[in-house]
Amino acid sequence: MNERISDKLDYPSKYVEIDGAKMHYLDTGEGDPIVFLHGVPTSCYLWRNVIPHLAKLGRCIAPDLIGFGWSDKPDINYSLQDHIHYITQFIHALNLKKVTLVMHGWGGVIGLSYAMAHEKNCKALAFYEIFLRQEHGTDLSLPFQEQLISMRQLDKKTNLKCKELINKILNQHAMRTLTEAEIENYCHSFDKEESNKPILKYLEELPNGNENSTTDKIIYDYSIKLMHSQLPKLMLYSVPGFITTMSSIMWAKDNLPNLEVVDIGEEFHLAQESCPDLIGETISVWLQGVEQG
Repeated sequence: MNERISDKLDYPSKYVEIDGAKMHYLDTGEGDPIVFLHGVPTSCYLWRNVIPHLAKLGRCIAPDLIGFGWSDKPDINYSLQDHIHYITQFIHALNLKKVTLVMHGWGGVIGLSYAMAHEKNCKALAFYEIFLRQEHGTDLSLPFQEQLISMRQLDKKTNLKCKELINKILNQHAMRTLTEAEIENYCHSFDKEESNKPILKYLEELPNGNENSTTDKIIYDYSIKLMHSQLPKLMLYSVPGFITTMSSIMWAKDNLPNLEVVDIGEEFHLAQESCPDLIGETISVWLQGVEQG
């Protein structure tokens, strides 16, 4: 295992109030903001070993999505639109300008929605394992299709424990076994049955290739805009991966302007937990090139 993988969260925690609820975020470094958006059911903790590689290039800010990590759990639906709203208001509340977004999983849907609605406020986009375009059911990766089936079989009336989700699903998505300390950092905010609402809503809204679903429509809308966006883009991918398919990689190469594509090797969905140095160094080199360009 990479000796530099730490289970410590060594950055200052801050809070900002959005619609009466506190959103937690990490904040370190100076300069143009680099905003890290996590997926589900992780948190800002996902980026703890990536941030050191970028902290000298800008102000690194890693929020917990509303309902995740150390952020509050207000009485909302936790729909995709809710998350987009809270991240939009978060960026506005901190008065962030010339934003570079670093995105993963569900954070990619949220981040690209924001970026394509506020393109003039963005400087660059980096992403790994996100829903980049609307894909028909047959184009979804086999691991993702299999997990969709298993997720739909979950009885939403039962007490879905975050720790159970971490152990049964997320450990399958990293090239190493997460430690108890790491699992606890992801699970601590899901210790009560009522705290599981954000995850349950996510399971409901996962894209399934149905063009009539709200999520698929959102993905389609920003994918069309991305095809015309000149923002610098970095697409990281791995094999076998989880969400990203070879067809989506080829689509990106053929359709997205100002795009750099980097293969980070044999990894699953949570490469931040197994090769954070490689991810951080790759983004750092690319972002320095953006700055020089």
